[in-house]
Amino acid sequence: MLRLLKTICFVLIIAGSTQAQDLNQYEKRWLIEGADTLPYRILLPNNYDASKKYPLILFLHGAGERGRNNESQLIHGSKFFLKAELREQFLAIVVFPQCPAGSSWTGSSAKYDSAAKMRVFSFPQGGEPTRPMAMVMKLLSQLQKDFRINSKRMYVGGLSMGGMGTFDLVSRMPKTFAAAFPICGGDNPADAPAMRKTAWWVFHGDKDLTVPLNCSSTMVDALKQFKKTEVKFTVYPGVGHNSWDNAFAEPELLPWLFSYKK
Repeated sequence: MLRLLKTICFVLIIAGSTQAQDLNQYEKRWLIEGADTLPYRILLPNNYDASKKYPLILFLHGAGERGRNNESQLIHGSKFFLKAELREQFLAIVVFPQCPAGSSWTGSSAKYDSAAKMRVFSFPQGGEPTRPMAMVMKLLSQLQKDFRINSKRMYVGGLSMGGMGTFDLVSRMPKTFAAAFPICGGDNPADAPAMRKTAWWVFHGDKDLTVPLNCSSTMVDALKQFKKTEVKFTVYPGVGHNSWDNAFAEPELLPWLFSYKK
């Protein structure tokens, strides 16, 4: 029994070490603008060639991964982009910025409606971006200076707070992203006209008690008003807030994403 326990512990240690090593393929970097610092992690394609242009995938994390350690933002989604078969087929530069604690990608707010027994979100229309979002916009500009980014193949996605940030960022940079995939996010439908030139695949769980399904469905309805806007909406029955697990299990996610270009 003792030998078995030692073996199990050894396997767990090796597995943990391998996982950490894999995530270390995301290089740590920081964007500094005056008194503001935006930590971010960047994953370059296998056999990266600085003379070639590559697509860019930007991913915005949720509220639980905020901070300044430049690590927590990799908790969800980072392993998906490390899959060997995907890295071989879909060559891209992948970036995970980190929002500081106490702030947000957007100016959204929520309160609990005791009558409806659910959280109700308020999304401001337009206005100035939050400081972290402004830093993300500067980061995109900097990345295009540091690397040869294929400007026709820039993509963005995010979960929860980052799903909201996905909508917000596209509305602020309407000519930038070919496709976007917000997961359990939301936004003000009045911002939809600015998003009409981007293709959308929206994900949500119908049992989400943290960000209600209607936050996504309202945006989907608003985007579908534009006949030329490509919109997919996947709702997972019986799934709560962690619908990102289902979204990252979608075999067509990257093929769909890379099928679009500006």
